[in-house]
Amino acid sequence: MDLPLDDHLSIGVQTIHRRTEPATGPWLPTVDEMRSLVELVDRCGYDSLWVGDHVAFTIAIFDPLLQLAQAAVVSRRLVFGTGVYLLPLRHPTPVAKQVSTLDHLTEGRFIFGVGVGGEFPKEYEACGVPINERGARLSESLTVLRKLWSGGPASHDGRFFKFQGVKMQPPPRQAGGPPIWCGGRSDPALRRIGRMTDGWMSYVVTPDMFRQGLEKIATSASEAARTFDRPFGTAHLLFTRIDDTYEKALDAATVSLSQRYAMDFRKAAERYCALGPPHQVIETIFKFQQAGARHIILDFVGPYEERDQQIERFAAEAMPLLAGLRGRR
Repeated sequence: MDLPLDDHLSIGVQTIHRRTEPATGPWLPTVDEMRSLVELVDRCGYDSLWVGDHVAFTIAIFDPLLQLAQAAVVSRRLVFGTGVYLLPLRHPTPVAKQVSTLDHLTEGRFIFGVGVGGEFPKEYEACGVPINERGARLSESLTVLRKLWSGGPASHDGRFFKFQGVKMQPPPRQAGGPPIWCGGRSDPALRRIGRMTDGWMSYVVTPDMFRQGLEKIATSASEAARTFDRPFGTAHLLFTRIDDTYEKALDAATVSLSQRYAMDFRKAAERYCALGPPHQVIETIFKFQQAGARHIILDFVGPYEERDQQIERFAAEAMPLLAGLRGRR
């Protein structure tokens, strides 16, 4: 089967309130800093704003749902999303309530991106969740969310969660709940996406890998006899840096991502990032669009202090080159 895709390309920004090693003392973010970031993304004409999720990470990171609740007060236009929320670390019932509330606070402009993580096993240890159960817990949690978002009495009798006659009110703003887009690259993850979710959020894949992943998702959806009442989201989180040369962008990206993921990221940056002058970055985005991606989420890498400059520079120098693909939004 062919997945029903959006007609146009959307461009979003993924960012979090974070700093690596402050020069002096602990970093204390301000409300003004949050407000100025959301206003900047909105003013520059991006379509969406995304935040990541970790309970414990190599760098400072805030809770994504709380961040987006605050951001929704600032922008009445942007779509907001989690990229991605590590659902297996939490019990799905309170998460269903939080996400339903956030769907109202964003006036229905919310996409719930979920995933299993696993790169940092200590997160699972701290949350009391066996890491080898994360895939099974995610699948069952998705079923629980859908039931609780129905607006009527819901019951569930599964391996991890059991309840009878729970009616969660109010239901989400979007009928049936916000779209659930799922991350993952393994074959089991792609099969789950085809059977159970409204979209795929990839990262650290090439355009060819993206195309192959969509084919596997479509096969799984066909085998499950899926029908879709809205476009299937095809999103890619793309590490991006605009610079005067490819080499300068690669050097900055390598330092930033190596610190973020506590590993030497240079070879991965060469393979998976969009780097260099604007036209080179756009060439990479075109390749993903041709592979089926309709939502490109830019994670601007490099020194934290240059984040806003990168957001502005892409909007001014690269975004106009995408006008034909983005259409009139």
